[in-house]
Amino acid sequence: MVFVIASRELRNLFLSPLAWAIMAVLQLIIAYLFLSQVDTYMVLQPRLAGVEGAPGVTDIVVAPLFQTIGFLFMLIAPAITMRVFSDEKRNRTLSLLLSAPLSMSNIVLGKFLGVTLFFLLLLLMLALMPLSLYAGTSLDGGKLAAGLLGLALLLSSFAAIGVFMSSLTEQPVVAAISTFGLLLLLWIIDWSGNSQQQVSGLFAYLSLQSHLGSFLKGLFSTSDVAYYLLLILLFLVLSIRRLDQQRLTG
Repeated sequence: MVFVIASRELRNLFLSPLAWAIMAVLQLIIAYLFLSQVDTYMVLQPRLAGVEGAPGVTDIVVAPLFQTIGFLFMLIAPAITMRVFSDEKRNRTLSLLLSAPLSMSNIVLGKFLGVTLFFLLLLLMLALMPLSLYAGTSLDGGKLAAGLLGLALLLSSFAAIGVFMSSLTEQPVVAAISTFGLLLLLWIIDWSGNSQQQVSGLFAYLSLQSHLGSFLKGLFSTSDVAYYLLLILLFLVLSIRRLDQQRLTG
């Protein structure tokens, strides 16, 4: 049943004009930035040719592009996830879903999986741009794979947070603003100038951006993977508990 709910959610997203508009705008923005980065590399390449250990095309073009993709997804994720449960509540169809012989885990996982698949499909489309560089040059396969893995985990975290925020209200706009606020907080939380090293270290660990940065450098760390997985699990559990509470209160 999880995959049935996921396919229904994915189909609803592709039937939404908003989703198609976001996809088109995002493609245009990333295409422009990609061509700009390639142009920058072409200007720098003659100077770097004789430098030992100089950054390659993966460092100059792909890594900054992936960083920008992560930031842009943070901006658009609330608009994609805001209707996951909010529309069900507003249209009074959530009660029918809750009364079905389905566990809360199946419902939440299905919704989460549908949104995550949409994000990953969009990421795959965007990743075709840097992958096209293989036609004329060589890329660092390890850094490329690590960057894609980091983005996939980041987008899954966005989906989990968005699903939870959508479960709290029947107003999509409220869900979108709340999701954006929380994502932005987790993105910039390590910007704090607190001089206490222990507190600063905690903020750095909670930051979505700092963990993504490690992947973009080609560093695969189990602590970074664990961070994203725990974040996803936390918000999925919170979503399940929220729906359980709503089912009990009618």
